[in-house]
Amino acid sequence: MRKIRIYVDTSVIGGCCDPEFEEWSEGLLSDFKVGIFSLVLSSVTDAEIEDGPEEVKKVYQEFKDCEHEFLDLDPEAIELAEVYLRHGILSSNYRDDARHIAMATVAGVDILVSWNFHHIVHFDKIRQFNAVNLEKGYRTISIHSPREVTTHASESS
Repeated sequence: MRKIRIYVDTSVIGGCCDPEFEEWSEGLLSDFKVGIFSLVLSSVTDAEIEDGPEEVKKVYQEFKDCEHEFLDLDPEAIELAEVYLRHGILSSNYRDDARHIAMATVAGVDILVSWNFHHIVHFDKIRQFNAVNLEKGYRTISIHSPREVTTHASESS
């Protein structure tokens, strides 16, 4: 059986260093380490992490040490991200957020995970991204927080 392919954006990696999100980001990292899901990383995440704190860079290396697929930002994903911006789903200030979604969509991943509830993990934004995806001939993409995806849930949750 094929593993579920999960694109992880930068917020999930940073979430491992944030007390509010670490339980579920670390849980998802554990899922990748034991091979429950198939990890997908990207050049956009690489670029964002490059400017991050050292502790986040260390966590990112843990993700990269897992078996993973790596996506380079290509012209098709750049164009799809620009369509999201032209439709006003996000402003150009959040171009990298649009690129995360576009890269995951173009690559046909099953789920994009993020802690970005304002621009990505928001029911209205998800609906709009998927409307554009369908209009442009892509399939819809599932977008969730790590808390909704990880199998390593806390007993107290």
